[in-house]
Amino acid sequence: MKGTLVACKDVDGLFEALNMSYCSDEWRLYIDFPKVSLKAVLLHSGKVLPSIPVAHVLGIKESDERMKQLLQYIKYDTYKWNICADLKVIALLLGLQLGYTKFPCFLCEWDSRDKAHRYVKRIWPLSEILSGLLCGELWFCE
Repeated sequence: MKGTLVACKDVDGLFEALNMSYCSDEWRLYIDFPKVSLKAVLLHSGKVLPSIPVAHVLGIKESDERMKQLLQYIKYDTYKWNICADLKVIALLLGLQLGYTKFPCFLCEWDSRDKAHRYVKRIWPLSEILSGLLCGELWFCE
């Protein structure tokens, strides 16, 4: 990963060093990815304990490749925290294209370039990414 990376690979050891008990269900991972840096912070679900920075990277550009590398480095697959982030980060995690795209909704295949049906068609098919993950129906997608 190009840039300056400061990250914690051993979250259990970090919590021991801070003299705090750790249960992964009580924490969620907040990810912020401005234009040239990436931050990952653990937030306590009950807002009782302080936030704990887990990773910070300077000097990189936005890309899903960089995001995946960071998640691998902090061993996200081991802890499986819930992720909270803005829609840009969610789009990166889902592998969607940033900027002006044909299908900007990550839940359905709403076609932003279909001006003839923009205000007429109300039900759009479910996104291919989520069609295998969701078993119920969403109120705004088919």
